[in-house]
Amino acid sequence: MLLERLFTPLTINGLTLRNRAVMPAIHHLYTPDGAATERFNDYYYRRAEGGAGLLIVGGCSFDDYGKTKDMMSLQTDAYIPGWRAFTDGIHKRNAKVAVQLYHAGRYAKEKNLAGKKALSASAVYASYTRETPRAMTKDEIRRTIALCAQAAVRAGTAGFDAVELSASAGYLICQFLSPITNLREDEYGGSWENRCRFAVELIAAVRGAVGPDYPLFMRIAGNDFVPGSNTNEDAVRFAGVIAQAGIDMIDVTGGWHESRIPQITGDLPRGGYVYLAEAVRGAVSVPVMASNRINDPLLAEQILAQGSADLIALGRPLIADPDWVKKAAEGRPEEIRPCMACNQGCLAKTFFGKPVECLVNGEAGREYRLRDLTGTGPKRILVVGAGPAGCTFAAEAAERGHQVTLWEKSRRIGGQLEIVAAPPGKDEFTRLADYYRVILESRGVRPELGKEARAEDILVSGFDAVVLATGSSPRALPLPEQNDGSVPVVSAWHVLERRVIPGKNVVIVGGGSVGCETAQYLAHQGSISPEQLYFLMLNKAEDPEKIAQLLYSTNYTLSLLEITDRMGANFEAGTAWPVFADLKRFGVRQLTSASVHGIENKTLIVRQQLPEGEFTHRIPCDTLVAAVGSRPENGLYAALAGKIRLLHVIGDAKQAGKISDAVTAAVDLAATI
Repeated sequence: MLLERLFTPLTINGLTLRNRAVMPAIHHLYTPDGAATERFNDYYYRRAEGGAGLLIVGGCSFDDYGKTKDMMSLQTDAYIPGWRAFTDGIHKRNAKVAVQLYHAGRYAKEKNLAGKKALSASAVYASYTRETPRAMTKDEIRRTIALCAQAAVRAGTAGFDAVELSASAGYLICQFLSPITNLREDEYGGSWENRCRFAVELIAAVRGAVGPDYPLFMRIAGNDFVPGSNTNEDAVRFAGVIAQAGIDMIDVTGGWHESRIPQITGDLPRGGYVYLAEAVRGAVSVPVMASNRINDPLLAEQILAQGSADLIALGRPLIADPDWVKKAAEGRPEEIRPCMACNQGCLAKTFFGKPVECLVNGEAGREYRLRDLTGTGPKRILVVGAGPAGCTFAAEAAERGHQVTLWEKSRRIGGQLEIVAAPPGKDEFTRLADYYRVILESRGVRPELGKEARAEDILVSGFDAVVLATGSSPRALPLPEQNDGSVPVVSAWHVLERRVIPGKNVVIVGGGSVGCETAQYLAHQGSISPEQLYFLMLNKAEDPEKIAQLLYSTNYTLSLLEITDRMGANFEAGTAWPVFADLKRFGVRQLTSASVHGIENKTLIVRQQLPEGEFTHRIPCDTLVAAVGSRPENGLYAALAGKIRLLHVIGDAKQAGKISDAVTAAVDLAATI
């Protein structure tokens, strides 16, 4: 069997897992009162049904000072019955479930603590919260440890198979361990031994409370990726300490929330932090789990085969497809709905205090709402357009028993996915088009490519329902009257599709996400490629200074204009900073409150209106790129409205927007049509 290691059982301190696939703790905001909810339960039941061997839920609060918004809780016995019912449901589905006990320390925000200051090892400002915590007293340290131990006992009573302690992402244990956040002069600060003391005492208290036979895990930062803080070598040392103290399994992840190195976005290569887990595994005898951007079954098997880890963390991949494990086990990996590593529906939502959703999985977090929805019986349905909205609807409707026909005027599946996938870190979107091709065929939908949908043909076709998912097209850039025609104007879409290769001096009008990512794309196109970098470093063909020079330079001269006073306003929270880091690295000129007032002799005349006055810039330009939004392609709807009883419009054809909105609308319609 090709994936024999991934599906080999593993026993950890008496707890036997059916396979090595684990869903790690991810904060979903599904528990507003800290108690189990229908939404939370059904979401995790789907992942258990999908084959995961172990689900680690949480974070779970045990102390008012350490919690965050809408977090599950085990602070009192009152929570036990609800969580007992939840764990019973998981066990009925043949999976195991652990709970992560969590204390944010200085990452807790005062607004979630009723205005009280967060607690930490020392009073060190946190750029993540933009607040300064209060240093814990020794009594508060002892109280926190005791509360955690009490919550661990409640976890066992509630039927959780194990408890995990969080020492990752920069949370409280990290804050005691790190020399940049622990400035104490007592027995909890200073030396390495002292900085480990809080974690060791916490483990001892929890182990003493739950007994020797109850599995106890810890999630650690394999490298803080924060200047002056702990490295992978320190993480290896810490792993030895906690294994000796009584931890039965170590889950190794990446850096802190304050790190300026990508942790889970597409900028991180698949399996990019496996080396952190591998180093830990070489130093301890307890099982080790590898985390971060492991989204392919063959990669998971390779990690296990090479001895880099004993378990595989599948966080966002299981949000995207709860049946990831089952499909891999049944030899259907090509049917796995891939995670885009975009963070738009998961991480970005939680930044705004909203529950987790998923860009590609319109059911995620909404299982409890969709499970009982039904339409009015099987229908013959025509879907026009094979972008994400059309493909998602077609696949879901076919799964529900409808006979679906799909027309697409181009010769390929995916709509705008080729454009979306072009910028750096977005190549996962190419996998989504591949997924749609496979899943449509598996559900009996054979797209008719190159098929132009005409109203007269649809009206005589005899379909019971018609769903229009005809997408959008780029808006044209209004040009100034003063224009000698010396500069060609092209769409950002055409640049990203490589239908146009711009000249050396490029000005992009529109500083939204598309404009910014087009600038980033072009900067990379004019710079050293990953393959070139690998070749030069492997062969030591250039010295480090020369390589650094190549990494920080591009052959394009790029300018980015935005008419409002803010660049990148429509990025999802927490997703834009790698893009802007690239723009800064490559010296992309950024002008806000700016517009083009003239074009003459391959030069743009740009006016910028700032609070301190109006400024005029003359910018050399070989190619002017328009990134000023898109408009719905809904002419077909106008021709069919009132002539077809069941006529629906979804996705960009209804309103130009995000892929996640299109996918969700498609899932909802398929559930009720």
